[in-house]
Amino acid sequence: MNVGVAHSEVNPNTRVMNSRGIWLTYLLLTVVLHIVLLSIPFFTVPLVWTLTNVIHNLVMYLFLHTVKGTPFETPDQGKARLLTHWEQMDYGVQFTSSRKFLTISPIILYILASFYTKYDPTHFLINTSSLLSVILPKLPQFHGVRIFGINKY
Repeated sequence: MNVGVAHSEVNPNTRVMNSRGIWLTYLLLTVVLHIVLLSIPFFTVPLVWTLTNVIHNLVMYLFLHTVKGTPFETPDQGKARLLTHWEQMDYGVQFTSSRKFLTISPIILYILASFYTKYDPTHFLINTSSLLSVILPKLPQFHGVRIFGINKY
């Protein structure tokens, strides 16, 4: 337990996705992104679904798998400094409810985008590559792995 701080977590990054209302906020922000893209006059519906999917996956990749460390001062001797947010989440325990939610939500968005683009080959290729870029780093086999040394330090 930390004395003199507002929380009792050693690393608050580990529990942020279990906070009250965070899943609803995540879903609402995704819906708002989709509605904003739909309101642009010259965008077609298939293009909007593909853009929603790609933007969502890009933002999730950046926040969960690229940014390392924690914005809080933690007494963990710098262990969190070398880990991405995904690796810190739930203290590294695999298959928790928040990890399952963050794994299944891009898959559901991919299914919706594929359906509304009527499985057009161009959109399908873009959506599939976007999905793979955000799902593969979530696999337990890639926990702590830095491919080609990217994001090693």
